[in-house]
Amino acid sequence: MPIAAGTFFIVACPAAQAQSPAPIRNTSTLFENVRIFDGRGATLSPSSHVLVRGNVVERISTAPIDVRNDPDVQVIAAEERVLMPGLIDMHWHTMMVRPTPMMLLTSGIGYSNLLAGVEAMATLMRGFTTVRDLGGPSFDLKRAIDTSLVPGPRIYPSGAVITITSGHGDFRQFSDLPRTIGGMLARVEQLGGSMIADSPDEVRLRVREQLMQGASQIKLTGGGGVASPFSPLDVSTFTEAELRAAVEAAENWGTYVCTHAYTSAAIQRSIAAGVKCIEHGHLMDETTAQLMAEKGIWLSTQPFLDLSAANGLGPAEQAKLAQVVTGTDTIYALAKKYRIKTAFGTDILFSEALSKRQGAMLAALARWYTPAGALVMATSTNAELLQLSGLRNPYPGKLGIVEEGALADLLLVDGNPLEDIDLVADPDRNFLIIMKDGRIYKNALPK
Repeated sequence: MPIAAGTFFIVACPAAQAQSPAPIRNTSTLFENVRIFDGRGATLSPSSHVLVRGNVVERISTAPIDVRNDPDVQVIAAEERVLMPGLIDMHWHTMMVRPTPMMLLTSGIGYSNLLAGVEAMATLMRGFTTVRDLGGPSFDLKRAIDTSLVPGPRIYPSGAVITITSGHGDFRQFSDLPRTIGGMLARVEQLGGSMIADSPDEVRLRVREQLMQGASQIKLTGGGGVASPFSPLDVSTFTEAELRAAVEAAENWGTYVCTHAYTSAAIQRSIAAGVKCIEHGHLMDETTAQLMAEKGIWLSTQPFLDLSAANGLGPAEQAKLAQVVTGTDTIYALAKKYRIKTAFGTDILFSEALSKRQGAMLAALARWYTPAGALVMATSTNAELLQLSGLRNPYPGKLGIVEEGALADLLLVDGNPLEDIDLVADPDRNFLIIMKDGRIYKNALPK
């Protein structure tokens, strides 16, 4: 299971070209004879034909689409395989998936960025065509991906996590104290991973700095975290006034704030301040779940089911992780009971081996949801949450669905994931075509 977000961070710079699959740059692609999972329903379409032109789905038809007079169209004979939207991970840390904490502290920034670029390609090859980055300055890597310097998913960046002194994301040592207001930034702040803010004015400043750099949403740590050394799980961190300052600054830019919060106290304070999305929530009670449902607050949570990410943690951190894991069944039961708007994410950190389980974590939702319910959550539902960014949305258009006019982020699956959700856990074998923005990055169809 991934460690809770916010452990270490690194500055992102445009990554150099990694050895990677070059996208096939046909101006148009025709998928013939596909069964469509559209990202919304619980059944497949009848045999259909899907024409992609540029970066959008131009036409869907059960009748053949004649492209004989269009030499720029690549025709793909799908033979009744399933076409579905690209997957979306709503809690990802672009710069912190592969390196260990020690590597982040001791490596040069160039190496860290190259490593992140390679992982971005791997993320895309797992079928995740969009991620919402919730900690770390992924702005420049996003730019490199968007300009086709390196392959990778669409990134909705938050920039630096904003925390308080001793909060989740404050990794200073006692020797760094006392903090001098207006003095030198701590190392984690210099790297652009988290910013320490201890008053409404400081919060407002740090939020505006992230928005200036291109943040599509803002993240604060509203409560304690697993891996932070001075941050017990039970604590509430920001005051309501401080949270309100962040919400006001974000709303002035037409976007929203999400908070890292496990406990009912941290969640309720966030809601009172106007926060739109709660990250994690594993230790909430029933009263808080009802409040979230009544207020229409989003829950972005993760199916943490084991202690596989505990390696390298100290005894105190392992105990906190175990406490979070015990809340996983409860959080999904409450989300279903009160019909809370629920998004899927993974929060995978510090392990290339764990990153390969990104699809397996999605498949694990079958413990609480039908395969269709899990896939809808990871496609159209997640895309609905992304729309909260308003005009700060870096990718205007319809994501997470297969319909005419939608952005062409598509997977061709060898098998029916509505019957066997475990297909998404083995993308190397089962995702035969991966398309993002109308470009094919993988084509493993038998010749």
